[in-house]
Amino acid sequence: MSKKRGLSLEEKREKMLQIFYDSQDFFLLKELEKSGPKKGVISQSVKDVIQSLVDDDLVSKDKIGSSIYFWSLPSCAGNQLRNAYHKLEADLKNNKKRLSELNAQRDNLKEGREESDERDEALAQLKAIETKYNLLKDEMGQYAENDPAALEAMRNATEVARAAANRWTDNIFTLRQWCSNNFPQAKEQLEHMYAEVGITDDFDYLESVDQIKPLNIRS
Repeated sequence: MSKKRGLSLEEKREKMLQIFYDSQDFFLLKELEKSGPKKGVISQSVKDVIQSLVDDDLVSKDKIGSSIYFWSLPSCAGNQLRNAYHKLEADLKNNKKRLSELNAQRDNLKEGREESDERDEALAQLKAIETKYNLLKDEMGQYAENDPAALEAMRNATEVARAAANRWTDNIFTLRQWCSNNFPQAKEQLEHMYAEVGITDDFDYLESVDQIKPLNIRS
């Protein structure tokens, strides 16, 4: 024997609404939870079903003293349906008006764009110009390294790096002088350590790019 199918949410809503319509009375939630099973709605789901009806304005509720009462009349549901119908009707009217405006706008945009030999020729010329533009753009990209702005940016970056390197060089000279003053007996060991890490006699500050003189090459 097949298992009996449970009620859908919409069916439960209809069953609970029928309780209100048949009695046209006020109910506490506990009373509705007792009446629900008689209509096939289990008591555990009555609260959620009633709340969904309240959210849709199909059932009204109000607090009287410490109790909350629920009620609904057929006329209330009829008013709700009429209001929903009028709203949908107004939306339909507005959408039709908007559609008409868009169609008119489309027709206006079509003017001057009719298919013709002149239009096809203009489109072909436009495509040729776009192709040439893209080729020139790619060619310009190949010369980006020689762009004055790019060279200036590289020069500025080099100057920042040079200044940072010279700050470290200054720190090294300061540390080297401090070691010489405080450990004169370890001069040879210090010189050996300096040489191992690359601090030799030609270790010095870096010159600015603008200060570097070009080499004179004699023919």
